[in-house]
Amino acid sequence: MRHLQMRHSRSTPFKCNICDYCCNQMANLKKHMRRHNAEKSFKCNICDYSTNRRDTLKAHMCTHTSAKPFKCNICDYCANRKNYLKAHMRTHTSEKPLKCNICDYCCTQMANLKKHMRRHNAEKSFKCNICDYSTNRRDTLKAHMCTHTSEKPFKCNICDYCSSQLGSLNIHMLQHTGEKPFKCNICDYSTNRKGILKAHMCTHTSEKPFKCNICDYCANRKEYLKAHMRTHTSEKPFKCNICDYCSIISSNLTVHMRTHTGEKPFKCNICDYCSSHLRCLNIHMLQHTGEKPFKCNICDYCCNLMSNLKKHMRRHNGEKSFKCNICDYCANRKEYLKAHMRTHTSEKPFKCNICDYCANRKDNLKAHMRTHTSEKPFKCNICDYCCNLMANLKQHMRSHNGEKSFKCNICDYCANRKEYLKAHMRTHTSEKPFKCNICDYCSIISSNLTVHMRTHTGEKPFKCNICDYCSSHLRTLNIHMLKHTSEKRLK
Repeated sequence: MRHLQMRHSRSTPFKCNICDYCCNQMANLKKHMRRHNAEKSFKCNICDYSTNRRDTLKAHMCTHTSAKPFKCNICDYCANRKNYLKAHMRTHTSEKPLKCNICDYCCTQMANLKKHMRRHNAEKSFKCNICDYSTNRRDTLKAHMCTHTSEKPFKCNICDYCSSQLGSLNIHMLQHTGEKPFKCNICDYSTNRKGILKAHMCTHTSEKPFKCNICDYCANRKEYLKAHMRTHTSEKPFKCNICDYCSIISSNLTVHMRTHTGEKPFKCNICDYCSSHLRCLNIHMLQHTGEKPFKCNICDYCCNLMSNLKKHMRRHNGEKSFKCNICDYCANRKEYLKAHMRTHTSEKPFKCNICDYCANRKDNLKAHMRTHTSEKPFKCNICDYCCNLMANLKQHMRSHNGEKSFKCNICDYCANRKEYLKAHMRTHTSEKPFKCNICDYCSIISSNLTVHMRTHTGEKPFKCNICDYCSSHLRTLNIHMLKHTSEKRLK
């Protein structure tokens, strides 16, 4: 009869005279009453722990002995409390018996349901006694208190990582194991964080539920919106304790700190490359795989960086958004403008380590270094011509296809090189900008001035490889060489 009354009867004759609690057993009512009078008669004989329930004390004693008597008969899981095992078994059956009576939320544990219910009633009963922070979860408050004490009790047993939250440590451990338990049911994407998977799912639906109430910005992750809001308030809460650097995003500060420590945790498993940023490592890995995922939708161009594709697209649309604030120069790439600005300051930071040459552009120095190595990597696929500059190869290719794209807007003259057209235009303006600093000679072409200067210096760089003849001009040497060829014919 007692069994029928306790297990199968729905009557609850035992009622609490303080709250609405009622049950079908006197023992359960007695346990409940201890919550009101705060009586904790069951004490641990090893530490200071005490509780108001015998079974809770029994489970606590297992923490001293490390005993986990409750074992799962499907996997290797074992626990020190029966209800933990009961909750674990639902992971195998996918059973979620505890349901929210307001929304569709359901879970396997009563504690999770209680936490969820606080979201509906907006109750934040756990308050910080130092600042104004309050939350609806005890563990969240406990983690918050560590921000005041700077305590990080949860430590990784593999590396030096430590955290103020157990959840953060669990997520960190997945980096060592490489496990990505959260998988997308649409594509092959998987991650080690539930929040990241939730944000990923928005890429399939194009949903961006987090919207800015000031501008049109919207995001698929709450933290992105939070960081964006700081652009309106100009708040930069993440500050470096070594220099004046500060940022609106904590991850930026983490990366910045590596500039002080010299830490490069992201290493390539093929070569010796290592980086302080994961994105840089991912870009580096494309060099090994040869993958070029970013493709132009107009021409056949493809590259391994989105920034390079953006630069390339400016060639198609003719956009030149980078403008000089001194002259009318504008460019479609930031580095071109930066190099141009040095023409105003006469700065030449790129220096040759062999001779005294210095340049205002890195690629100019790279081209100069080939004069020392005699390297000519740019080769014509029609004839044997090769050179050390891509621009020279492009000019040479016009000699094969007969292209003369540089046309004079006054007469019918056209040329295959920009500098030829520029020199031709001076015949219309009578401008002679290249002047000799010794005599009154001036020319429209710089090469003519170079040849003229040899009349003052006596330099004759063009030498015959048969006799002692030398000349100050290549054309004169070519005429001289005809004498030797005619002598050979006579012989």
